[in-house]
Amino acid sequence: MKQIYLGLAIHNHQPLGNFPWVFEEAYHQAYLPMIEALERHPAIRISMHYSGCLVDWLEQAHPDFFNRLIELVKRGQVEMMSGAYYEPILPSIPDADKLGQIARMNNFVNQRFGLKPAGMWLAERVWEPHLTKSLAEAGIEWTLVDDIAFRSVGLDDRELFGYYTTEEQGRDVKVFPISKQLRYSIPWHDVERVIEYLRKQASEEEVRIAILGDDGEKFGVWPKTYQHCWADRWIDRFFTAIENNQDWLRIIPLGEFTNRFPPRGRIYLPCASYDEMLEWSLPADKSWEFTNLKHQLVAEGRADVVRYLYSGLWRNFLVKYPEINRMHKKMLRVHHKVYQARALQKTNCGLEELWKAQCNCPYWHGVFGGIYLADIRASTYSHLVDAETKADKAIHQKCPWLEWQKIDFDNDGFEELIIDGNASSLYISPREGGSIFEWDIRSHSYNLLSALARRPEAYHRVLTEPRPESRAGESGVIPSIHDAITVKDQSISRFLAYDKYPRSSLLDHFLSPSTKLEDFASNSHRELGDFITQSYEALVKKKSGKVVVSLCRAGIVDGEDGVATIEVRKQIHLVEGQEKLEVHYQLKNLGGPPVQAAFGSEWNFNLLGGGHNEQAYYKMPVITLDDEHLDSWGELEGLKKIALGNRHLGIELEMMASPAITLWRFPVESVSNSEGGIERIYQSSCLLLLLPISLAAGEGVSLDLIWTVRTAPTTR
Repeated sequence: MKQIYLGLAIHNHQPLGNFPWVFEEAYHQAYLPMIEALERHPAIRISMHYSGCLVDWLEQAHPDFFNRLIELVKRGQVEMMSGAYYEPILPSIPDADKLGQIARMNNFVNQRFGLKPAGMWLAERVWEPHLTKSLAEAGIEWTLVDDIAFRSVGLDDRELFGYYTTEEQGRDVKVFPISKQLRYSIPWHDVERVIEYLRKQASEEEVRIAILGDDGEKFGVWPKTYQHCWADRWIDRFFTAIENNQDWLRIIPLGEFTNRFPPRGRIYLPCASYDEMLEWSLPADKSWEFTNLKHQLVAEGRADVVRYLYSGLWRNFLVKYPEINRMHKKMLRVHHKVYQARALQKTNCGLEELWKAQCNCPYWHGVFGGIYLADIRASTYSHLVDAETKADKAIHQKCPWLEWQKIDFDNDGFEELIIDGNASSLYISPREGGSIFEWDIRSHSYNLLSALARRPEAYHRVLTEPRPESRAGESGVIPSIHDAITVKDQSISRFLAYDKYPRSSLLDHFLSPSTKLEDFASNSHRELGDFITQSYEALVKKKSGKVVVSLCRAGIVDGEDGVATIEVRKQIHLVEGQEKLEVHYQLKNLGGPPVQAAFGSEWNFNLLGGGHNEQAYYKMPVITLDDEHLDSWGELEGLKKIALGNRHLGIELEMMASPAITLWRFPVESVSNSEGGIERIYQSSCLLLLLPISLAAGEGVSLDLIWTVRTAPTTR
């Protein structure tokens, strides 16, 4: 009789920094219903993984959940999988952290469930060949990788119903291919159709197993899936169908399958993930072209060609989004500090916070918000700054302290300046307009400048061009989250705007006096100068507990009367032990016609001001604003003082200017995709501090800015 085994591996995870209500909603819509379904169907035996982020929340919010899960483990229904505890992309973190995070999860499974896990879940199923050795050293025997990687090295569909061994430096691990067919069928196709597919794959001649490895959130959290999976009982009907066909369809945990049956052979896989992730990692235009090409070939019935289309690499997110790269390099910098501190004190010295900051969620972007979610970015930086502060306390015996270094921080071949202190840290890019791209406030464990530039995305083409053909709408098919691109606001295309430069701070603009706030906000204005994307000369001096960074550039300003050479000098003053930043500008017309312009110093702050957050505010002396929210718009003249803050974060930032300036303020909002569809997402609050200038040859003007961090009031 023909038979086939079925292996189901379900991965459950929520990002660190996500809102508590999101965890709670996911619990009731997916995690709890799945446990209840397994209790109703004792013949169903699966492999399960819960990330440490979710474990920590469940232990606090629903401790009884694990008691029910323990019973399922005892009954042999659930095989617990390991993983790296806080769900990092394993190739992106140092080896010591790989081993440490896996050991942490192994210990949790052992202590809570009384067993040693043999298999593990790879975060976002990102695989690189060198992982084999690390996994083996961590005691891992098997894992899962998407079948596209197996196909890319020449395997046919019939060869994907089993596991293989792979090796690195003599250490081996077993790898299962995750079936894309099942991933796109469960729970989207009719139950009968899924069962019929499995029946067709059954064999009398060899032992076969079809493998699904996927997110638990697709069973209730993803759009429309709660109704489909639980109210319409898709999961119960699927489990019942498996139970009714046990004569030929045998469901089995993956670890048990490896114990009972041998591998199909040896294999060496390329760098891999699920194919959607690989497509998302491509540049926007190439991603659109590649996706269109694949859909076109599928529509033409050219599966023989599609199988060889393999493009993209997770690491390319570090190229596609410089903000991700800088966050990643910050993580590596903090890693080295933490391990240096541990060698001195033999304590964790921020290790836990470092591991939390390695959670994968803000390090990529696709159908899920990822790096575009300002709160997730802020949370990651918060853990990084916290870890760094704990490590620095062990490294530096004296307090207060302040130091600086010139280093290629982001590995782009150019040096940045880092000023580090017990009170705050400042990261400066002389090459990118002499800008500041990170300002960490140690007492609050917060990076004030975790902003993000608006840039083209492949899915923006959906707003203006026909979509590639997809299986959405096919008879008996519920559209997958990967197929169903929805638009929350049909007029959203009018909000598309792209930044021509990184959304850093201390950026120097020269604008025509006729430029409007709306033009500047949409980046449709004309820039008279060549300062925001060009290099500045940098000189650093340290004396008596103070670091002074002098940045200078002689550039051109193309005004109404012709081109003049303007010198911009700006000095940054940072004093040890102080959460204060002083900036002193000097502008001078070195030669050429008179310049009539508005000089603007641009600053971008992320104090979580999106969605009209009542806790995030602007505050002016004397003046009462019509709208005080951090995502409000406005123009104010003759301003010498302004404050912005977030009561929940406990941070208030005050700016004092001399002479008085004109302030433009607006929210930087991207048009971004998420599970719920394409929508506007707050990234930062932009403040442009404008000073009208009229400079004849040889004339100059100065502008002084003082930024001071304080504790925000708890009430208005």
